[in-house]
Amino acid sequence: MPANDPLTRAQVLRTLAEQLDDPLLRRLFPGHNAEDIRQILTGTPVAGSSVADLAVHPVAKTTGTASVVRCRLFTDGASRGNPGQAGAGAVLLDENNQEVAAKSVYLGTCTNNVAEYKALLIGLQEALLLGCTELAIALDSELIVRQIQGRYKVKNETLSILFQEVHEQLARFGKWSIAHIPRAQNARADQLANRGIDQTKD
Repeated sequence: MPANDPLTRAQVLRTLAEQLDDPLLRRLFPGHNAEDIRQILTGTPVAGSSVADLAVHPVAKTTGTASVVRCRLFTDGASRGNPGQAGAGAVLLDENNQEVAAKSVYLGTCTNNVAEYKALLIGLQEALLLGCTELAIALDSELIVRQIQGRYKVKNETLSILFQEVHEQLARFGKWSIAHIPRAQNARADQLANRGIDQTKD
C-alpha cells in the first residue's frame, strides 16, 4: 500500500493482530487465549472461545479533520474471600450512553483491591482498542479513585506496580477524568466482574 494512502481501522487492527506476540497479548488480556484475541482484532471471533463474553462495536466521531471519540468507562473488581477467586468487569459507553463494549475476565486468586486495579487496566485497553481519545472513568472503589487522583498514597507494593501501569495507559489518552460513584450506579460492571469469577480459567 502506498505510504500516502489513508489507513483504515480494519488495516490497523489486522496489523496489530499479526505483529503483537503471544506474551504481550496475554499480559494485556489476562485469562484469555492469544489466538482468540487475534480473532477478535480481525473481526472473526471463535464461538465458545475464552472471549465469548467480549462484545465490541466500533465507535467514532469525526470533528473536522481530527477524530475525537468520547467514551465513559465503568469497571469493577470482585474477590470472593479477599484474597480469593476474583473477576473483573468493564463496560464502555459512547457519548450517547450506548454500550459499545463489555468484558468479564477471570483473574485467579487475588485481593479485592488488586482485582479493582486489574479491571481498570482491562477497561483502559478496551477503550484504546476502540479508539477512545477522551475518557471519563467511573469506579465504586473510593480507594482506587483517590489513589489515581493522587489524593491517597499507594503503600502496597503490588498496588504500586498496578498504579504505575494505569498511569502509563492513561497517558495514551488525550483527556481523561476519574470519579467515584455509588455501587448502585456500577451494577453492570459488578455483574460482569462476578461473571468473571464464575468463568473457567484457560
